[in-house]
Amino acid sequence: MNMTLGILASSKLVEEVTTKKLFPLFTVGGHEVWFTSHMLMIAVASILLMIVLPAVLYRPKLVPSGFGNAIETICVFVREDVARPFLKDDTDKYIGILWTLFFFILTLNLLGLMPIAQMVFMFTGKHNIGGAPTANIWVTGALATFSFILFHAAGIQRKGFWHYLATLSPKVPWPMLPFMFVLELISSFVRLFSLAIRLFANILAGHILIGTILGFIVLFKSFMVATGSLIGTVMMSLLEIFVAFLQAYIFVFLTAIFISFAVDDEH
Repeated sequence: MNMTLGILASSKLVEEVTTKKLFPLFTVGGHEVWFTSHMLMIAVASILLMIVLPAVLYRPKLVPSGFGNAIETICVFVREDVARPFLKDDTDKYIGILWTLFFFILTLNLLGLMPIAQMVFMFTGKHNIGGAPTANIWVTGALATFSFILFHAAGIQRKGFWHYLATLSPKVPWPMLPFMFVLELISSFVRLFSLAIRLFANILAGHILIGTILGFIVLFKSFMVATGSLIGTVMMSLLEIFVAFLQAYIFVFLTAIFISFAVDDEH
């Protein structure tokens, strides 16, 4: 019985990683398309970024301070230490997209750590608001697809379609050309899946682990276990904040590398 309660408690705590229907948008082929909780969180993240970043960065200050200084420091780091070593002279061309990706993914990760669903439930009794969008493979897949299109478009723009297509076949003896072309084409799609799965798996694993640790309280009903679970949850939550920044960094870092592969003549 206690084990069943623990499992149920853990499942409730990680329920936010699953998307929940809010209201129907339109119907396609007899199937309703719904506006979901993760769509809502993506909209909230977009609105926050469009309001907060301009308000912080466009203040008439010669030397930024506080939150504005932190944002500028992150921007300089992404430009100089993440993008420029790979993109070199093309850094300024793509840095706007890389900044946008970084702050958007970071905001989604941090919003997923906030107990928005629980706070909304306390005041409204509704449990379908909030959630962790980047723990949804469809969301991370959409972000990865954007990066996939971006680095291929960058390569085609730089080299032309046929020249870029020819770069998928390295200089090897002609009998191996078809095999190498297919292999390079597959590796290109592997980059897409690696971006999507890495972000999804890390965020999902963190929520499941926190939910499992808290589930021990219901499972064992012990003061010592409850104390240990709460301490472990706090420590894991701090680690998840670090992971939120790390995964945003890794996503942008790999996107910059893939763009450099596409535009560099050596690749």
